[in-house]
Amino acid sequence: MFENLQERLGKTLKNISGRGRLTEDNIKDTLREVRMAFLEADVALPVVREFVKQVKERAVGVEVTKSLSPGQVFIKIVREELEKAMGEANEELSLNAQPPAVVMVAGLQGAGKTTSVAKLAKFLKERKKKSVLVVSADVYRPAAIKQLETLATEVDVDFFPSDISQKPVDIANAAISHAKKKFIDVVLVDTAGRLHVDSNMMDEIKDLHKAINPIETLFVVDAMTGQDAANTAKAFDEALPLTGVILTKTDGDARGGAALSIRHITGKPIKFMGVGERTDALEPFHPDRIASRILGMGDVLSLIEEVEMKVDKEQAARVAEKVFKGAGFTLDDFADQLKQMKSMGGMMSMLDKLPGMSNLPDAVKGQMGDKTFIQMEAIISSMTKKERARPEIIKGSRKKRIAAGSGTQVQEINKLLKQFTQMQKMMKKMKGKGGMTKMMRGMKGMLPPGMMGGGGPKF
Repeated sequence: MFENLQERLGKTLKNISGRGRLTEDNIKDTLREVRMAFLEADVALPVVREFVKQVKERAVGVEVTKSLSPGQVFIKIVREELEKAMGEANEELSLNAQPPAVVMVAGLQGAGKTTSVAKLAKFLKERKKKSVLVVSADVYRPAAIKQLETLATEVDVDFFPSDISQKPVDIANAAISHAKKKFIDVVLVDTAGRLHVDSNMMDEIKDLHKAINPIETLFVVDAMTGQDAANTAKAFDEALPLTGVILTKTDGDARGGAALSIRHITGKPIKFMGVGERTDALEPFHPDRIASRILGMGDVLSLIEEVEMKVDKEQAARVAEKVFKGAGFTLDDFADQLKQMKSMGGMMSMLDKLPGMSNLPDAVKGQMGDKTFIQMEAIISSMTKKERARPEIIKGSRKKRIAAGSGTQVQEINKLLKQFTQMQKMMKKMKGKGGMTKMMRGMKGMLPPGMMGGGGPKF
């Protein structure tokens, strides 16, 4: 998300560097470019006007200290105003209620409601250590009930059965009653997708809300609809007392207009964002971290949290111990690393959270997608146990056999072996005094410009 805005702002903010003072004249052109960048990102006009006004008021006449360039001062102001526009801090779900805490999920048809319910259930179960029951009150789409049941099994939470012959209010009340008996912490109620112009459907969801009185009413909206997402959320909020928003499909939205518009237009916080199709692809929405990402500064905190949650620490410790003892780093270890990175959304998902990623050429980004990971795994799987342990024996005829077995070309086998050799060298550098520093230095040399301080964005 925000690729276009990131690129445009990056170029724009460079132009203001080198000034001794920020004046109305020397920031006028920059603010005009910022305004255009926001409009191109499909940010709502009232949000753009307020943002530019606030930045201008704060930036004009600001004295630049000896340690900071005007560009840095301006970026600091822009960053703080971005945070303010999106809500300043993450707002967690309010679950402080007599169990079960009832959370109702509403939204338009096709916004990703049912999938978001499953993702939220997994999040609450794994990160908040809550017992969760999910129930579908969508009596208009039989497939929705089955879909939620399948997803509940996948994320390993309780599912309360429902039927299209029942009334939504009766379904929800029965689920809540069941949760009370079973001492379940949270009940997630999935509702039917509806259009805000459909008065009958809106009346139905109002009645449902009144009957179950949820502690949280979350509105699921598609990020790819841009500022329309904010307008739709506002229309729903006039019918229902929304407590927050889940922004879905942010991985497919290069603009970011929805994220920057929703808080200002609705007054409601974005609490989560969907960052992919996997059931673990749901992240709490942190305005400060998102502001950093927009300005090309990365989001290292989110990356650290993801590593903490998804990396198998025992396995990583075994590999490290093996390397330190001199046993070497094998292709089996390499395959395990690939699987762990894949579980975190792939290399691009990880690198997107590092500073300077906006400087990476498209050709480099193209080499880091899911397709590349799947191909690398297929190549390693097509090798024998002996070949994975001793890759130096993989010569001509073996390469042809591996290529045929993995549906790839010999050039791709050569490329993987080269990458593995580089990784092996890096691991060897970890041995001995100052090993980690040596490894990081070697890694820096392998990465494209703009990574790990190697020519990142200079404003």
